[in-house]
Amino acid sequence: MPFTLANISGRAALVAGDEYYDLEAVSQGSLGSDPMGALESADQLAELTTGLSAHQATGSLADVVLHAPVPTPRNSYGIGLNYRSHAAEANMTVPEAPLVFTKFPSCIVGPNDDVELRSERVDYEGEIVVVIGLGGKDIDEADAWDHVLGLTAGQDVSDRGMQMASKPPHFDLGKSFDTFGPIGPVLVSTDSFADLDSVRISTHINGEERQNDTTASLMFSIPTLVSYLSRITTLQTGDVIFSGTPEGIGAVQGLFLADGDVITTTVEGVGTMTNRCVRISDHGHPTPNFPPR
Repeated sequence: MPFTLANISGRAALVAGDEYYDLEAVSQGSLGSDPMGALESADQLAELTTGLSAHQATGSLADVVLHAPVPTPRNSYGIGLNYRSHAAEANMTVPEAPLVFTKFPSCIVGPNDDVELRSERVDYEGEIVVVIGLGGKDIDEADAWDHVLGLTAGQDVSDRGMQMASKPPHFDLGKSFDTFGPIGPVLVSTDSFADLDSVRISTHINGEERQNDTTASLMFSIPTLVSYLSRITTLQTGDVIFSGTPEGIGAVQGLFLADGDVITTTVEGVGTMTNRCVRISDHGHPTPNFPPR
């Protein structure tokens, strides 16, 4: 049974339409309020969703603050150059294996939180984010979807100056500033999607479409990524994978983010994030004009 999980001001909730149901309340205390704890109970989330009509909704989504559906993942992975069109626009060689980096979990924020800019070379990267449910080691690709709890939307915000301030590049540092990992608005279980191999993502900046593609264009599919990572490190419940960005990033066009810009990220079947950019200070590091990744 499909389910949609939200983080309402720090409390886990199930979503049906435009309404939400506090998880601790509808489970009669068998599940707690912690959004991270809820990720360990996929079967119960599905079962509770079938009976939501018997409960009174806790409230309307329009009246609450949505936080990151996975607020404190143990690990947060990013995948670079995973759309052939993005590798081409960046004039980069297509990788023979997944190009993996880390986004520090501390960069994760909510679907409507501000993105804080510390230079004039900050870029957007709309991505579909994979959330691990059943952890595991050495997962076969054929079994990988069984280990994915659901999908959500994300932005792999990147300070290109910091990223390219050294050789080899600081992928992790340039992509892990505080607020550089908005995710949300909700987590949607994998069985909610008609075709997991063709989920659409789009990014708009101030209403102008910059990115639009589907997971059908991924060079390394989500099952491939899950299997690949699990052969290196044991995946655990709540780990997140930013699966890669399509073409249309700002660096290639010379269109970096500026104070007041609004990033709108939509994943089909999940919903839309809206993040406003706020220039707060300079980070004080060099910003060489190297090509983006």
